[in-house]
Amino acid sequence: MAKYKQRIADKLLERKLAGKGAVLIEGPKWCGKTTTAEQHANSLLYMTESGKIEQHLQLARLNPALLLEGKKPRLIDEWQVAPSLWDSIRFESDHSSSLGLFILTGSAVPADLSQVVHTGTGRIGWLRMRPMSLWESEDSTGEVSLEELFTTPALIKGTSDINLEKIAFLTCRGGWPLAVNMKSDIALDQAFDYVDAVEKRDVSLADGVNRDPSRTHRLLRSYARHQGSQANYATIKADLQANESESFSEETIASYINALKKIFVIEDSEAWNPNLRSKSAIRTSDTRYFSDPSIATAVLGLGPSDLINDLNTFGLIFETLCVRDLRVYAEALNGKVYHFRDKNGLECDAVIHLRNGSYGLVEIKIGGDNLIEEGAKTLKVLAGKIDLDRMKSPSFLMVLTAVGTYAYRREDGVYVVPVGCLKD
Repeated sequence: MAKYKQRIADKLLERKLAGKGAVLIEGPKWCGKTTTAEQHANSLLYMTESGKIEQHLQLARLNPALLLEGKKPRLIDEWQVAPSLWDSIRFESDHSSSLGLFILTGSAVPADLSQVVHTGTGRIGWLRMRPMSLWESEDSTGEVSLEELFTTPALIKGTSDINLEKIAFLTCRGGWPLAVNMKSDIALDQAFDYVDAVEKRDVSLADGVNRDPSRTHRLLRSYARHQGSQANYATIKADLQANESESFSEETIASYINALKKIFVIEDSEAWNPNLRSKSAIRTSDTRYFSDPSIATAVLGLGPSDLINDLNTFGLIFETLCVRDLRVYAEALNGKVYHFRDKNGLECDAVIHLRNGSYGLVEIKIGGDNLIEEGAKTLKVLAGKIDLDRMKSPSFLMVLTAVGTYAYRREDGVYVVPVGCLKD
């Protein structure tokens, strides 16, 4: 068995267990939720264990307390197949003097919430896990810390040995823990297998609506073509009509997208709404992203060489990789990643906003002097529009690149950081 690779979620889980009766870990299948939870649990219950599913479901209805017995913290894996357990866990947490009693994992939002009476507010904490960042998969040197960019920005140093071929491979491989330790060709298969499972089974289990795999595939392809954009349902519908043989209504598109969000395949980025000096209208639409870039390459049937031969597509999907990593790192800092765009087309790929009001502005580029200069210019224009009487000034401006040997601070104060040397 491969040695467990530490996840950023490990320290977040420890912190939440110290302050809550139970912690729910959510995220896409195969991202490592159960394996991470197992490192912190002292007893285990796998709700979907072969040969025991029906027995577990019956006990959840008739005697849920029996399922909760065991040394604490007790892991309840795939709890959402028996939503009624939620109230029992909340009750146990509410009537115990101890904290850190239960760890719940779930790869989907329960299809039937009618069995859940209480929200769990104050008793149950939430933790979102995502596929591995490059730092977690040991593909980043970690010489540049996002936290330090917020707390002690100064001259930075770091190196990356990731070239265009390697970043193309990492984009297609994705952050699936199982793939990280596999040979290259086998590793690339895993995203295709993941998408296959989503299309044939998981998307229908999300809300109990039977969905045709081929229609799911066509919708996913259209979504992949709109990575990093604010495409609305009408735009996706027009794209489907232009590129696919079968049309979708906007209501059907919404239904499919909501189901894919429930199983954490899709994770859009909310719009950032800063205080600006000008009266420019800010776009409020979410920006389209998958939870991992390999989902996009798999549904489009692309491999590393395809990305290298189409740098425009590569740049769009690389943005998804960076947003994934920034989300993982920001989570460790009590932060969240947003996207900014105004009506005049001024756009910032990622805004990392912390709970204390600090924020950093990030432009994502493949690399090269011209693109870095373009990204730096955009960052400085946006920073100049922010009303500093009503907001803090940005903690840093950063161009995050796919390739580049060195991390450094430019004379104008903009940081240039290859993603292969970034960590939390």
